[in-house]
Amino acid sequence: MKLPKGTLVAVVDGEKLALFENIGQQEVTLSARPAPAIEDRASGAAGRISSEANPDNDTQAEDGFAMGVADVLNKWVLTNKMDNLLVIAAPKTLGQLRKGWHKETEGKLVGEIAKDLTGHSTDAIAAAIEKA
Repeated sequence: MKLPKGTLVAVVDGEKLALFENIGQQEVTLSARPAPAIEDRASGAAGRISSEANPDNDTQAEDGFAMGVADVLNKWVLTNKMDNLLVIAAPKTLGQLRKGWHKETEGKLVGEIAKDLTGHSTDAIAAAIEKA
């Protein structure tokens, strides 16, 4: 996958968020960015449905974290803090993120990769992007 320069890359699972910016012109070159604190929306999220009929506490926490990440990314899109977004997330987490996307955020997505790459090296993440 070719990635426009300046694209924000969010690597997410149910517990962690890592952010990178593509600084490369022709090839993917990722530079780490600080990740913000994420407010967990596991409880009291009106109108939100968990990913399972009878979720356990871990599932609720993971779903709440994903919705918190969606909130942060939506806010950044709506305040023009990013032009392009690539999301790499564990498949279940990606499903939860999609539920929380604002329409404007969906428009900024240049791609999604359903793979858990949190904790992987920057080089491994860049290689996965180039393969996608």
